[in-house]
Amino acid sequence: MTRVAAVDCGTNSIRLLVADADPETGELVDLDRRMTIVRLGQGVDRTGRLAPEALERTFAACREYAAIIKEHGAQRVRFVATSASRDAENRDEFVRGVLDILGVEPEVISGDQEAEFSFTGATRELTGRDDLHRPFLVVDIGGGSTEFVVGDDQVRAARSVDVGCVRMTERHLVRDRVVSDPPSEEQVEAMRADIEAALDLAEQTVPLREARTLVGLAGSVTTVSAIAQNLPEYDSVAIHHSRVSRDRVREISDWLLRSTHAERAAVPSMHPGRVDVIGAGALVLLAIMERTGAAEVVVSEHDILDGIAWSVA
Repeated sequence: MTRVAAVDCGTNSIRLLVADADPETGELVDLDRRMTIVRLGQGVDRTGRLAPEALERTFAACREYAAIIKEHGAQRVRFVATSASRDAENRDEFVRGVLDILGVEPEVISGDQEAEFSFTGATRELTGRDDLHRPFLVVDIGGGSTEFVVGDDQVRAARSVDVGCVRMTERHLVRDRVVSDPPSEEQVEAMRADIEAALDLAEQTVPLREARTLVGLAGSVTTVSAIAQNLPEYDSVAIHHSRVSRDRVREISDWLLRSTHAERAAVPSMHPGRVDVIGAGALVLLAIMERTGAAEVVVSEHDILDGIAWSVA
């Protein structure tokens, strides 16, 4: 086996996976998997730049991750950065900081590369299951963007669009730099129109309606699953490969967009960093299910992070 470390730095969170990978058997054994909300994409949609405080939160997490990687003795490390750092004018500052701390240069990957890693991470262990029909549509709802990938064993078509839970919240649900509590019907309708336009764009490249199994990735989807199951705390084992019906997703999305900050924060499985953006993320998921006709979403805890680990192994 090869001991590898994969870091995925997105718009809302930064995540680390240290694992032993055996390419011959397809086995990936987790040694340490963790996530930190850093909100790197804070204000990027409005200013085009990474905020100093967002960079410092990210660098603090990198210092923590560097110690963990050293402790486990990972032989290979790959750091992948996605939507927020793609869009920022001052991304060189981000690259230099990560290089100084971790000793590897972050790869600011394209949306298509992001989609391929997500597909590999999510579907590698689903191959051969009789209860899931192909082709798969893998959707990775991030903070700044959402990736759509259709494929069987390999990717057939992929597209990344600039619709994510942080970007949609900042664009539509913020007034005077404060998230509406709760948002107005007009705000939600404007956000829904933005999401539908992005789905139109994705559908130009990816045959969304041809897929027979919808696989949902990332924090918005896993949090919706946790809420659907009424979990007393966030439980990765219960969430991984759970299934949530479209009707249940609609109920949860409607409630999240009607609720106050305090009501959402009181949900026991809710990460504090998702309280203000989960409504937008749930609406993106619902819109995808309605567009594709998917009766349910299969929720995966394995995603782009696992795909990055396989790529370095």
